[in-house]
Parts: sequence; C-alpha cells; structure tokens
Amino acid sequence: MNEAALLIAATIASGTPLALAGLGLLLNEKAGVLNLGAEGMMLVAAIAGFATASLTGSQGLAFAAGAGAGALMAVAFGVLVIWLNTNQYATGLALSIFGGGFSAFVGVAFVGKTLGEPVQYAVPLLADIPWLGTALFRQHPMAYAAIGLTFAIAWFLYRSRAGLVLRAVGESPESAHALGYRVRLLRLAAVTAGGALCGLAGAYLSVVYAPLWVEGLVAGRGWIALALTTFATWRPARVLLGAYLFGGVTMLQFALQTAGVQVASQLLAMLPYIATIVVLALISRNPTWIRINMPASLGKPFHPGT
Repeated sequence: MNEAALLIAATIASGTPLALAGLGLLLNEKAGVLNLGAEGMMLVAAIAGFATASLTGSQGLAFAAGAGAGALMAVAFGVLVIWLNTNQYATGLALSIFGGGFSAFVGVAFVGKTLGEPVQYAVPLLADIPWLGTALFRQHPMAYAAIGLTFAIAWFLYRSRAGLVLRAVGESPESAHALGYRVRLLRLAAVTAGGALCGLAGAYLSVVYAPLWVEGLVAGRGWIALALTTFATWRPARVLLGAYLFGGVTMLQFALQTAGVQVASQLLAMLPYIATIVVLALISRNPTWIRINMPASLGKPFHPGT
C-alpha cells in the first residue's frame, strides 16, 4: 500500500517538469508559433538554475535564473522567426542543438557537483493523512505551482479577453491584424512566456528532481513535452494529465526493478519514449480530429501588409 503511495508521489515529481514545459509550448502554439527548441532551452535553464543554486544556496534565485535563461533564448528564437521570418522548424532545431552544446560548455565546472540533501516539504496537517499524505502532500511547491498554472492558463485562454485575442492570433493572424492587434508583439509575448515556463522546468530538474549537473540532464524531456501538446489536443488540463501519465511510465521502470522484474535496464529506460511514439501514432490515425483542434496558423509565418 505504501509502495503505491510512493509511486504516485514519484509520478507527480517526475511529471512536473513535463507539465511546466508542455504548458509553455502550449502557449507558443496557441499563438501560432511552433518551437522545437524546448530541449535546448531546458538544458540552458538547468545549468543556469544549478549554477545559481550552487553559488547562492537559494532555490528562489535558481528558479528565477532558469526562467530568465529560458525566456532569453525564447526571445532570440522569437526575433528570428517572427521578425526575420526564418523557418520555425529549422530555427527551433538549431536552438535545441545550441542549447545542448552551450549548456555542456558552461557546465564543465559544475559536472559531478551536487546541492546536498534535498529539503523535505510537507503541507501542514494534510501531509499527516495516512497514504494520501505520502502520495499527494509531500511535494515540492513547484509541483503545486504546475497544477495552479494549468488552471490559470486554462482560464486565461478560454475565459479572458486577452486569451481570446491570443487564440485569434493563432487561428488567423491576418484577421487579428486587420482588427488592429499587434500580432508580432503578441506572438513574441507568448513565445517569451513559454520559454520562461520551459526554463522553470529545466531549473526544477537540476535543482529539485536531481539536484546535480551532468551533460544532457534533460534527457529528451523537451521532446516529450513537445509531443504532449499534440497528445493533449492543445488543452491545458490534458497537458497536465499527459505529463503525469508519462511521469508514471518513467517511474514504472524503477518500480519494476525494485520488484525484481528481470528486464534489461536499457529496455525499461526506453519505456517513456516508446509510450510517446505509440500515443502519437494512435492520435495520428485520425488527422481530422487533430486538424479541428490544432491552431490553424501553427508553424506558418505572418507578414504584415502582404
């Protein structure tokens, strides 16, 4: 019974960075911008957050540094694709490759270092509830922040005027421009906010989830977060549920090893990525369903006055 509670707690912890990054990419895509650079942004944010935490001892500053690093890279991406009209796919891939190399270069001095024993968090009173306390109420505050952000972004997109404008920009930037909205600035704002959320995800990985730095720490989570937006059909609540699903698959490999299941560790490590491919393959069987839910101008450049 307690093992199940621990597995649920580990699932939430593992799914939190996927949820944060997935929500950030969702904002990008709702504005019509496809950013394939999540992996690179998360890596740069991870080293920025870890270096800050290592030098200052402050998690708050570490998360701020991670969010700032992610936002800065997103701004660079946004300027290239929104103003200079570079190809979104190629620019995103370049950003991802750059982030991997840059984080490895900057992080040389921090390889092998750790942040010491992690702080144990608990929600007062609720953490003492048998089973539920262990499963749900002993998480890092960022795990609860991810849940709060899910509801906040859902409200913003579907209940606020600003969210309606953002979705209009993603559906038909020409119409939004004709109505007087500054499409390019709105897209840049969405891209920057999305980059900041990817940055929080990267900082969470290096500061909380695995409080150490090694090259390639993100380990493909940026790509899984990117797949999550399609898996969730561009809905914030589904992004959160999908993140926990993939987090659970990730934790399953450790649960199976602990239970003594004789399966090669390499095969178990492949499970999250196999699950990603299977889910995308199943979704792709109904292209009409994807087309109905996908922002109509996703990945398409916008040229004012043309």
